[in-house]
Amino acid sequence: MDCLKVGKKAPDFSATAVYDQEFISINLKEYLGHYVVLFFYPLDFTFVCPTEITAFSDEYERFRSLNTKILGVSVDSHYSHLAWLQTDRASGGLGDLNYPLVSDLKKEISIAYNVLTDTGVALRGLFIIDKEGVIQYSLINNLAFGRSVEETLRTLQAIQYVQSHPDEVCPADWQPGDKTLIPDPLKSKEYFKAI
Repeated sequence: MDCLKVGKKAPDFSATAVYDQEFISINLKEYLGHYVVLFFYPLDFTFVCPTEITAFSDEYERFRSLNTKILGVSVDSHYSHLAWLQTDRASGGLGDLNYPLVSDLKKEISIAYNVLTDTGVALRGLFIIDKEGVIQYSLINNLAFGRSVEETLRTLQAIQYVQSHPDEVCPADWQPGDKTLIPDPLKSKEYFKAI
C-alpha cells in the first residue's frame, strides 16, 4: 500500500455523518476554500477517543477563526456515532460536538488515507488539508495514546503563515509572532544570530 504524500491532493470521499443530532451527507470537495483538519480514531465507545474528540470540539472556535473545518472519522456506523453523541461526557460519551463525525463503515476512507489496521480499525491519523485540497501535514499515532490539539493548532498556523509568506519558513516550535527564517544561505544567518 502506498503512503499518502504530503503535498498531494487529499483523497476525496462522500459519506454519511452525524452533526447536531442529525444524519447529513459529507463530501470533502465541498470543503474546498477552507482548511480541513481530518482526523481518524479507532472506535466509538472507547477510552482515549472521547478525550481527543471532545478536545477538538472544545477548541472549535479557534479552528473556525482560522477558516478551518474539522471532521472526525471512524469505522463505526452513523447510528453508533449518534448513540455516542447522545451519551453525556460524564458517562464516557461525547455530548454535542461542534463538528461532524463521519461514518466509514465500509472502511473505504480509512483505506484511502492508509490508516486502516489489520484488525479493521483506524489508527489515529490526522491530516491538515489546505484550501486547495492539498495535504500539508500528516501524523499517525498508534492506538494507545492521543494527539495534541494545541500542536495541531500550532502546525495549522505555521502552514497558513508560510502559505501567505512564501519567501519565509517557520523554525522548530514556531508560534504566531515568532521570528521566521528566509531560506537563503546568507539571509538565514539573521535568524540564527538573533537566537
